[in-house]
Amino acid sequence: MSGPQILKDTEDRMEKALDVFRNDLKGMRTGRASPQMLDSLRVDNYGTMSPIRDVASVTCPDASTIVIKPYAAESLKEIEKAIRSSDLGLAPNNDGKVIRLTMPAMSGDQRKKIVAAVKKSAESAKVSCRNIRRDGNKHFEDAEKAKTMTEDERDKGKAKVQDLLKVYEGKIDDLANKKEKEVLEQ
Repeated sequence: MSGPQILKDTEDRMEKALDVFRNDLKGMRTGRASPQMLDSLRVDNYGTMSPIRDVASVTCPDASTIVIKPYAAESLKEIEKAIRSSDLGLAPNNDGKVIRLTMPAMSGDQRKKIVAAVKKSAESAKVSCRNIRRDGNKHFEDAEKAKTMTEDERDKGKAKVQDLLKVYEGKIDDLANKKEKEVLEQ
């Protein structure tokens, strides 16, 4: 691989690690209702485990309520079962047509636990990016050993990979800080 190819591959992989972190954050409770909280739920839909969005419309009429309206009435019980078995800690209120989820107020301890989970998830995203940096550096060293690039090109490439790492670690920190503020407000 050439230097630009190695950098492109490294950046693409770091972007994927950032996307995984973003998705992790979407599923974390903040005390405010959000349809994304249910994105990780899978519902038995005629023998196939499907995302909740495939079997129902999910809306938030206000900041503390999520309303789930299934496309097929038969899905109601399966959706309710998926919510009860999830780790969201929400009690579904089924009226026969829709399911309402009311977000209870979060205690200080719950907020601290969620902030700790955000920090842990951020650190694992950073570790992923550092592993990607290591792989990128290895590609540059291998290319230099194979005589497809000079030592100077290798060193410049490694410096660019390090700059990429700093950029992505900064993005991860920004996302984590925003989520922490969101969790701690109220």
